Amino acid sequence: MAYNTGTGSPYQQQTPRRPPVNAGRLWAGGVATAVVAAAVGIVGLFVTRGIFDIPVWLPDGQHRVVDATAAEVAVWGAFAALVATALMHLLLVTTPSPRQFFTWIVMLATLIAVLWPFTTGMSLASKIAGAAIAGVMGVAIGMLLNSVAASATRPNLPPV
Repeated sequence: MAYNTGTGSPYQQQTPRRPPVNAGRLWAGGVATAVVAAAVGIVGLFVTRGIFDIPVWLPDGQHRVVDATAAEVAVWGAFAALVATALMHLLLVTTPSPRQFFTWIVMLATLIAVLWPFTTGMSLASKIAGAAIAGVMGVAIGMLLNSVAASATRPNLPPV
């Protein structure tokens, strides 16, 4: 049986210190993730429109590979990655198990993005293609930012 030696409450336990967040490293990785997410959207449109001839996110009867919607998809992907980076930063400095919470939040947000095309009036092929693009984009954001967060919270080791 352990007795209180007068050095503090027996109910107080030392909580391990959270490793500091290297914000510069986290945000540099977030910007790189934004570039990847934008590229995933553009490549997804090139594949679906250019190779499979599926008019995803185009008005009926139009078949273009590149148009303004390609830029919109890229911008929304980059925006989602930057918002996810901000979320990761917030979780890293405020919550226990931040990467686990982040993974769940990104999975649920990705699920919403995957289901969204099915609420539109697009053809079934366009809905499936849009869902696939959103899904790959969400998975890329989640995986990359989890790796970036691990790197940005690594304790500094003394030089050898």
